[in-house]
Amino acid sequence: MSLFNFHKDHKKLMLTAVTGFLTLSILIAVLPASQMQKVQPLPDQPVPTEMELEGLKHFIAEGCVACHTQQVRSIAMDEVWGSRPSMPSDYYYSKQRMDVWRQSPSLLGSERTGPDLTNIGLRQPGAAWHLLHLYNPRIVVSESIMPSYPWLFIEKDADKVTDEDVVVPVSKEFFNKENKKIVASQEMLELVAYLQSLKQAPLPGNAPKFIPAKAKKSTVSSSSGAGNEVAESSGLDGEKLYMSTCAACHQANGKGLAGAFPPLAGSPIVNDKDPDLMIRIILQGYDARSDYGQMAAFAGILSDEEIAAIASHERSSWGNDAPPLTAEDVKKIRDLVMQESTQ
Repeated sequence: MSLFNFHKDHKKLMLTAVTGFLTLSILIAVLPASQMQKVQPLPDQPVPTEMELEGLKHFIAEGCVACHTQQVRSIAMDEVWGSRPSMPSDYYYSKQRMDVWRQSPSLLGSERTGPDLTNIGLRQPGAAWHLLHLYNPRIVVSESIMPSYPWLFIEKDADKVTDEDVVVPVSKEFFNKENKKIVASQEMLELVAYLQSLKQAPLPGNAPKFIPAKAKKSTVSSSSGAGNEVAESSGLDGEKLYMSTCAACHQANGKGLAGAFPPLAGSPIVNDKDPDLMIRIILQGYDARSDYGQMAAFAGILSDEEIAAIASHERSSWGNDAPPLTAEDVKKIRDLVMQESTQ
């Protein structure tokens, strides 16, 4: 009897369906969730307050995730939403486990019916704007198609409003009831606190800004330039160059930061006797898409000598054991990359 003869053997049909369901659940839900548990927050990433965490719950409950993303993609058109592409560490506090069985929902979103909210706390820092926008979006954005949330506000008699109440300054055009005031509920204040907290955490130290992937080819330029000044002042000391150029992201101990910057200690790329891939990453940058943040290209910043010194330091530190590199090694790869980019 054929294995796929389901219409004659319901047991095989059920077994196949259950196996497929479990396999997809592991690949789509369990594995990504387990990987997120290894992510670490950025050093300057603020810990959300209790009020902001409550606001996060309201954000999910009101369905805001259906129309608003919180992810800056590595493409030029997304630069308006943030100073850099998003990375796993950005979601460290919003992806904590609720209990052993549940993990908080993903807030990355899947479509932008409304604008991305990754940096809304910087674009619109004022609480009054958010209160008006949530009471009736047309008050502040006339062409908005976003629904109103009047149930998160309270109508109060003007003479019963206290100093503790947060009055929303709604114009008579949108609220024209005599002796009545619109007051924000506690749930609304928590939601606004959460929205105000949405700001991209700065990268540590003087880490380079992430760039769109399409710009990488144009950065593979001559080995002369600003990097030579660094080389002269450092005496081509690989450790000093690493500390001033790379340690902010990959850390002084080479262990990186889970969810943001990959470790160099024990890295198979760093320890590979063939330095081709390592040099290409330094020259062209790297976009890991999901595991880590995007690395900027250093071809136009560092000379061949500097790259060789830094790479040699990385290949001989933190337990790594790979042959050192020379400026000629770097030049060969740089010339090859430039040739490939012109084809």
